[in-house]
Amino acid sequence: MDKKLYSEHLATLRNRYDEILEQCGYETLNVFSGKSKVQFLDDNYYPFRVNPQFKALVPVTDNPHSWVIYTRGKKPKLLFYRPVDFWHYVPPAPQTFWSDEYEIELLSKPADAQQFLTAERAAFIGEPEGLQGWPLGDHNPEPLLARLHWARAYKTPYEMACLRQANQLAVRAHRAAEAAFREGASEFEINLAYLKAAGQGESQMPYGNIVGLNEHAAILHYTHLNTARLPETELRSFLIDAGADCHGYCADITRTYAYRDGEFAELVAAMDEKEQELVAGLKPGVAYPDLHRECHHKVGQLLQQLGVIKTSAESAVASGLTRTFMPHGLGHFLGLQVHDVGGHQSAAEGGITPPPQEYPFLRTSRTIEANQVFTIEPGLYFIDSLLSELKDSALASEVHWDKVEALRPYGGVRIEDNVIVHSDRIENITRDAYEQ
Repeated sequence: MDKKLYSEHLATLRNRYDEILEQCGYETLNVFSGKSKVQFLDDNYYPFRVNPQFKALVPVTDNPHSWVIYTRGKKPKLLFYRPVDFWHYVPPAPQTFWSDEYEIELLSKPADAQQFLTAERAAFIGEPEGLQGWPLGDHNPEPLLARLHWARAYKTPYEMACLRQANQLAVRAHRAAEAAFREGASEFEINLAYLKAAGQGESQMPYGNIVGLNEHAAILHYTHLNTARLPETELRSFLIDAGADCHGYCADITRTYAYRDGEFAELVAAMDEKEQELVAGLKPGVAYPDLHRECHHKVGQLLQQLGVIKTSAESAVASGLTRTFMPHGLGHFLGLQVHDVGGHQSAAEGGITPPPQEYPFLRTSRTIEANQVFTIEPGLYFIDSLLSELKDSALASEVHWDKVEALRPYGGVRIEDNVIVHSDRIENITRDAYEQ
């Protein structure tokens, strides 16, 4: 990563943090990376997941018991944990593109951090378990967190570069996954092909990879990874929702494939067109819920074209019929977290703007602005539990159930891209990565 780009990024962060700390009446921010947690009734640890507000300040994602001490107007201090340990890997002292921007102290024991911490006019961000009696300051104050979360929605050029690179890694892996599917691999084998191509292990993935064949594509967060190969005659469809990590920033990409030509392949192609139309609607000043409503109209059009519904797209949206076939939100903020923070926040000071009552799972109710990054992921599914409810409802007569039964074995389709909103254009970093 470019050293100058990171230096400019940190300068922007320091301006933000200085202003936010002043607004909240603090001088110092103590940010804990977190610690590994022991599994219940065991001596093994759960995979470590870093505090996202720690990696917001420094691109260290895999080192527990570390700290960033940020004091207004001063060079930030990194307390980097390097134990004397013959059981586990000990990371080297940082010497990389970002390390000159920090005053670095090496810790051999977690408790050594206490000598550098202060509670005077200080705030602490992190999980306080096991830190009782430490000089931390106010624990996770809401007014401070609200301002930090709000600011994270606006990405710097460095952050955009990380997100582009994460997409490039993920697209390379998506191509390998599709090839494995075409060769008849099992879900488990497809996932292995994905991880190998990405060059990242499961613990590095931003979320559990969703790899679903046939009916499993209708399970929105399916991560079971069946090890059995299907006979070639039984292969119908494949949905993969999987990402990658670059310096703590996430890719989140979904693709759906038909094994052979036919009606489902036509549905995938049509959804791909609708998805790109929705991406084009990501413009500053547009309310994200309005784009979500437009998505439901497009899903209604597809249902009508397929012959699944008897009514018009407009009527299907108005009655709520489309919600059976697309129960999730159109997309969400993307950044240091897959579902990045602040999507329902009303202002920097806090407050919540809930999603529309009819779309409770929409993760973003904000108005779109420049330098924000979103996912756009329309879908159309045949989910047994939701179809059962629909069949028992007053809307059942609006559906051609024979067509539903014909498409149910394919599970569903979702297409998802990651998009940067600029003041004068949109940048689809997923499609750009596929073109490289």
